[in-house]
Amino acid sequence: MMSDTTLVAAFLGLVEGLTEFIPVSSTGHLLLFGHFLGFDSPGRTFEVVIQLGAVLAILTVYFTRLSGVLCAAPHDPAARRFLWSILIAFLPAAVVGVMAHGFIKAVLFETPVLVAVMLIIGGVIMLFVDRHAPEPQHEDAMNLPLPIALSIGLFQCLAMVPGTSRSGATIVGALLMGVSKRAAAEFSFFLSIPTMAGAFAYDLWKNRDVLDLSALGDIAVGFALAFVTAVFVVKWVLDFISRNGYAFFGWWRIIVGVVAIALIWAGL
Repeated sequence: MMSDTTLVAAFLGLVEGLTEFIPVSSTGHLLLFGHFLGFDSPGRTFEVVIQLGAVLAILTVYFTRLSGVLCAAPHDPAARRFLWSILIAFLPAAVVGVMAHGFIKAVLFETPVLVAVMLIIGGVIMLFVDRHAPEPQHEDAMNLPLPIALSIGLFQCLAMVPGTSRSGATIVGALLMGVSKRAAAEFSFFLSIPTMAGAFAYDLWKNRDVLDLSALGDIAVGFALAFVTAVFVVKWVLDFISRNGYAFFGWWRIIVGVVAIALIWAGL
């Protein structure tokens, strides 16, 4: 029979898989649910490690496509340009993440009200951009100009504030740069691979002294559920966005943020 902690870990893994690749802030949801459920992990390592399950989901779904790009890169300029676009988009967040890691984890991750407020602000911005973004000029996520990739990477830095959403920041940035709604989501998927893998490795190293080996079972449960759930979400979300845009996610963010603030003010 699973312990209460393991049940909470399983629930949080499910939340991670459901929210990582839609622009609603998986980290924000994990932190808020963890706060209200009384779940705490040393150095917030649980929240970072289970995100790797979502990364593996992307690699699983896009394995054939990505492996084809890697095999073609030595002789195909288009494949190399795509890899360069991901690297260039990744670098800003890598630099900011390393420089501000301590402040982000010690202050921003421990402020539930900030998370809720950022969910609301991000939701309002998403509703506006979904309706008023410029006409798309770029339909292929694997063929974006390098300056646009860099701009998207700079937007990703905003997601250092929990509740902003990594996918939300990159998607909004891409839409403002004239990328189509579907291509914006897909580029965000690809960019998540180095970003989340790098965050996982760096966070694990920084918190090596406070890791609780007794919690490995809970982490494994959360990791597995995040992976399985994210596979289904990735396969579903592109078609949903192509048909409906991002308004649904904007309203989702606003509702979750308002409910969270109400619960915090109620002393929960």
